[in-house]
Amino acid sequence: MFETHDHQRLRQQVRGFADNHLAPRVPGMESSRAVDIDTSALIAQQGWIGVTIAREYGGRGAGHLAKTIVIEELARVSGAMGAMVQASQLGAAQIIHFGTERQKQRWLPPIAAGECLPTIAVTEQESGGNVLDMHTSARREGGEWVLNGRKLYVGNSHVGHVHGVVVRTGGDDTRRSKCLSAFLVEHDRPGLTLLPYAPPLGLHGFSFGDLVLHNVRVPAANMIGGLGEGLDVAYSSSVLYGRPNLTAVALGIHQALLNETIAFTTDPRRHRRGAPLAELPVNRQRIGQIKQRLMTARALAYQAAHMLDHGQPCDEELMNAKQYGVEALWNSALAVMKIHAAAGLRRDRPIERLLRDAFHLDAPAGTGDVQIHRLAEGALGIDHGPPWSVRFAPLTALQPPTATKEAAA
Repeated sequence: MFETHDHQRLRQQVRGFADNHLAPRVPGMESSRAVDIDTSALIAQQGWIGVTIAREYGGRGAGHLAKTIVIEELARVSGAMGAMVQASQLGAAQIIHFGTERQKQRWLPPIAAGECLPTIAVTEQESGGNVLDMHTSARREGGEWVLNGRKLYVGNSHVGHVHGVVVRTGGDDTRRSKCLSAFLVEHDRPGLTLLPYAPPLGLHGFSFGDLVLHNVRVPAANMIGGLGEGLDVAYSSSVLYGRPNLTAVALGIHQALLNETIAFTTDPRRHRRGAPLAELPVNRQRIGQIKQRLMTARALAYQAAHMLDHGQPCDEELMNAKQYGVEALWNSALAVMKIHAAAGLRRDRPIERLLRDAFHLDAPAGTGDVQIHRLAEGALGIDHGPPWSVRFAPLTALQPPTATKEAAA
């Protein structure tokens, strides 16, 4: 409904890569549980990190539905690498939205070429989802800013080349919404330390670790956005990139669960009383429900991405797609485990991996409860100002063909 021929060609390209080059690497990622730097670099070299970066900066300028398709097809084979791509694109968003022309020229071409993986570092132990309660700070010293603090759960922490770090720059007398600013911090800046990465429940191969900043000095020119715009940097990236990106990861895992379940229940070696497992009424009912949830989740995700590509207000659609997509995935994962029973617990099948990966998708970019809370506020007419999709429509909407041709000329 929303896909063009270009989207379909892109899907086939990414699917072929995922099946032929990514799938053979998944067992190694699972067995080692280490951050897979090589596979991350291989995927980045395909140019898919730059799918929403404008062509003038070396990107594809293909939009958010194309981004959704890329992440979905990678996550179908490896949730970890789907997460890696979505986190890199999330890191690029802050530069697309707030970067000066000089910053865009400096960072977007290498990101689009796969030579640089960006991150965004916002979350802290004491603040969680309440961004304004963060403690990491920066103070001005001449032409530099000095950063101190610790950031948690930074996507691509251990493969990133530049971190977008949101910190407190305002004192108690600063208006609360203007107390934060953001800085681009190169990974090799003195004083920036990565804590050893402890493998979590799932997404093995991906990293979302902790950064410690101890008197890290960055030039004033590394500020992304203006003084006091850190909250806007964090929220616009989360809403317009984080939510649809994670929705796409959920779609890929959801599709993989359905594919594995169909293969399992139609396997001629797994008959019960002379009929395939798929013939059992309870299994057929569950398969139908999984398919229904997946179709609905994909329709919501593609609609929201399509609206974003066309400059339409869609903050609520993005919230709805993320909340429903993750919740539907969890419900389907439970149904798949019931169908597979004990077979789903063994590591010779991917079911337990897909289930573990699915549990990583609720918290980032706002939990399902947060999305429902925001939707309720919208229904009740509580005004939080212009939607992010409206404010950044000139930067998120696809260029019309005429504009593209004129730019090329």
